[in-house]
Amino acid sequence: MQFIFMSLFPGMFDGPLKDSILERARNAGIFSYQVVNPRDFSENPHRTVDDYSYGGGPGMLLEPGPFYRAHQAIKDKANGSIHTVMLTPVGRPFTQSDARRLSRKENLVFLCGHYEGMDERVTDLADEMISLGDFVLTGGELGAMVITDAVARMLPGVLGHECGAEDESFSFSLLEHPQYTRPPVYGEKEVPAILLSGNHQEIEKWRRKQSLLRTLKCRPDLLPKVRIYDRDLKLFSINPEKWEDEK
Repeated sequence: MQFIFMSLFPGMFDGPLKDSILERARNAGIFSYQVVNPRDFSENPHRTVDDYSYGGGPGMLLEPGPFYRAHQAIKDKANGSIHTVMLTPVGRPFTQSDARRLSRKENLVFLCGHYEGMDERVTDLADEMISLGDFVLTGGELGAMVITDAVARMLPGVLGHECGAEDESFSFSLLEHPQYTRPPVYGEKEVPAILLSGNHQEIEKWRRKQSLLRTLKCRPDLLPKVRIYDRDLKLFSINPEKWEDEK
């Protein structure tokens, strides 16, 4: 898989993509990335890519021309199809299911805006528009890197354990259960006895129950998306037949 960033600030990507898990995955050939600077496709001697907004207003807008030409160059050189994502506040919120879906793309292109935004005609280049949330960032680069991290983790071989990505928070619309390591007692805080029991079946039940409780407490908005099984109800001593009647 290849990640391609259309950005005016190529240096921003060096740190996050050249360190830790992502660096190992890139060195292993699991994914690659490149940054395409729209300034290289400007047709004026000063390589400017922005101009004043028609109708007035503060700040500068990014011109469509450099982005269209850069996007076409990416299409011409891509090995396989491309899928273009625009980072914008008008996009729908990014989710874990989006990360899983985007991980199946051959070439994932990110349109990273800056300044006061892009000329509206640039949106025609995007296959979809995504937002990280209801807040504003200086540019699309940070959002693109966050999505890249989430997507890359879904690629086979990136995480050490084959089930690692599936066990994490949001993979099944649930928050992840609490986790512990050595020592078994730290100060007055003890590791739950069940985790030291060696009874893996009971441990899995405990983890499922804790995930449900944590989601109920911290993110109850996620619960409507969670598939509740009869065995989950039994964890809370709820009669499945009575539950069906009440629903």
